[in-house]
Amino acid sequence: MYFKVIILSIIFLINLALAVQSPEELLERGNQFYNKGRYKQAILLYKKAYQRGADPVAVNFNIGNSYYQLEEYAKAAATYKKTLGFSKEEFPPVLFNLASVYFRLKQYPQCIATYHRALKLEPQNVNGWLYLSEAYQKTGDKIGSIKAIEKAYAIDKNDVSLVYQLSEANIQIEDFKRAIDVVKEGILTHPEETDFLVYLGDVYRLQKDLENSSMAYKEALHYKPEDVNTMYKLADVLVEDQKEFMAMEILSNILQIKPDFTDAAIFLGNLSYDKKFLERAEYAYETAAKWNSPEAIYGLKNLAYDAQNKNQKEEAYRLFKLAQKYYPEDVSLKNDLLELERE
Repeated sequence: MYFKVIILSIIFLINLALAVQSPEELLERGNQFYNKGRYKQAILLYKKAYQRGADPVAVNFNIGNSYYQLEEYAKAAATYKKTLGFSKEEFPPVLFNLASVYFRLKQYPQCIATYHRALKLEPQNVNGWLYLSEAYQKTGDKIGSIKAIEKAYAIDKNDVSLVYQLSEANIQIEDFKRAIDVVKEGILTHPEETDFLVYLGDVYRLQKDLENSSMAYKEALHYKPEDVNTMYKLADVLVEDQKEFMAMEILSNILQIKPDFTDAAIFLGNLSYDKKFLERAEYAYETAAKWNSPEAIYGLKNLAYDAQNKNQKEEAYRLFKLAQKYYPEDVSLKNDLLELERE
């Protein structure tokens, strides 16, 4: 009984403390709970503030935000709609948040309609246009998505990320001309962004314009001459353009800069093997093997098999042993050597 009296006394004191607080004080305390992630307690205080006559727009907006954080999206939507009634639908943040709730609920048509309502009130909201674009994507409306990103891009052409987003969106509908134009505009606006040149090379390559692709990569390398990833892309597009010898030189340069770039080593090995530059192929495969590439063993074995087919047993034996040096546990190599020794 004694403990029960104490508990009742504490509750009475808490209620008394709340009773003397103004609506603004309750609202501020609710905000403090919200900022600490204690959303349920925040809701209780917001509701108490509402009962005391606090601004209904601010209170219900905060309650909706709390429900959103608790992932109680249906309650959040209902509360945001209530807030809109109090604000006479002239409070863009509520509309943007309501649209976000619809997105979470996968109610994309309602989401799109709500974003449009919000953007009529706040047309310069870049993020709003981008979120609208995402909603259009969910419905499969690529044109709607692009138009929304175009709006964002027109508002803020200084945002580097928008260049990529708009270009990617146009690539999805295979409008390569617009994609390329956007990147070129980005280069003019941001000449310091040399990565745009690399991306431009990528877009040209998608369009199968190999000459312009390689030119873009080369221009990017003018600013970053030891960028091995761009060098690799250039080598790749040169091979596609049937300029294998130029590609081989670039791949050799990559290995001078970064010997552990095993993809470049394997690429060089395969090109050299195809062109019968066997010494260079061996060098490339062994370079890859030194850095534990799982593919290098196949290149070395192929060189050994070629020597074996030409009846060059000593050379074949040397190459098998070279491969075994880096892959001592490989069973197939052991068998190849035993077979060769039996001959």
